[in-house]
Amino acid sequence: MRAKLIAAICALAVTCCSVTPASAADNTGALAVAADAVVVRPACLVATVVGSAVFVVALPWAAASRSVKRTADALVVKPAQATFTRPLGDVDSLSDE
Repeated sequence: MRAKLIAAICALAVTCCSVTPASAADNTGALAVAADAVVVRPACLVATVVGSAVFVVALPWAAASRSVKRTADALVVKPAQATFTRPLGDVDSLSDE
């Protein structure tokens, strides 16, 4: 019984490893572009402004722990890139960051 269970688990593992992951359809339609321009970009801009304010407040602690670059990247640079350099309608790249 135990040998059959181990054989079944090995067969399942080999089968699962050979499965190709599915990718979502390209989502750059008019609705995605409009939603990005009206909702997501202003939210990213607000995140950039709020992140900048939090960065200024957290700067003494970041400097003391020698993590200014990492703190600035997380609070200011990434939201700014999502706001200003990301192609319009490319909402999927927000989750990759």
